[in-house]
Amino acid sequence: MPAPEALRRQQFTLAAHIRDPEHAAPPPDIEDRRLQVYRDLFFNSLEGLLAGNFPVIRKILDGGRWQALVRDFYREHRCATPIFPELPREFLQYLQARDAGDPPWLLELAHYEWVELALDLSDAEVAPHDPSGDLLQGRPLLSPLAWPLAYAWPVHRLSPSHQPSEPPPQPTFLLVQRGADHRVRFNELTALSFRLLQRLADEPLLSGREQLLALAAEAGASDIDAFLAQGLAMLEQFRAAGIVPGTATS
Repeated sequence: MPAPEALRRQQFTLAAHIRDPEHAAPPPDIEDRRLQVYRDLFFNSLEGLLAGNFPVIRKILDGGRWQALVRDFYREHRCATPIFPELPREFLQYLQARDAGDPPWLLELAHYEWVELALDLSDAEVAPHDPSGDLLQGRPLLSPLAWPLAYAWPVHRLSPSHQPSEPPPQPTFLLVQRGADHRVRFNELTALSFRLLQRLADEPLLSGREQLLALAAEAGASDIDAFLAQGLAMLEQFRAAGIVPGTATS
């Protein structure tokens, strides 16, 4: 066998063994002591990176369950990127495809923890806008650095001492936002404010008045003028917080 091909086979054999030492034999003629260095180095590096990005999951799952989950990810998932900051996204994708009797809130909690990193790394920029534009006549612009989120589980309250077996009757609405200081913050939203922000994202060509009238119809509001006034006050609060930086100009 040509030397390059032999080396390639040895590398693949070593990689398979490091990924799954219980089921994949190592290359011949390598001391187990040396192999253990590689097994520990690669797994511990991955485990440490994921623990840093999913600290709540790490705390909730005891050492054995967490280690087993990371080991399964390490063994079963084929990452599509070699970039370290993308590994948490790969872990989230693995959990989405996984069917192993995990806690019912695990996937949403993983998404909630991943969002902070995703927004922190986002290079999105606010589109051209008028900071002092009329939020009723103009088209309110939702900042690409402000994400309204809805979860069935109270992900922001899950902890080792709080692991509900059933989701609450009402969803959890959150806003994750990266501020001018580049810090990522989470805030709770009411169902109405979440829906308004969701509409701004889904229907960006509508004016503020059109958005609020549609929202009033959804909510079955009887006093449209009062609803518009309340909605305008909400939009102004969003503008003050940078969630809606102004009205679109293009």
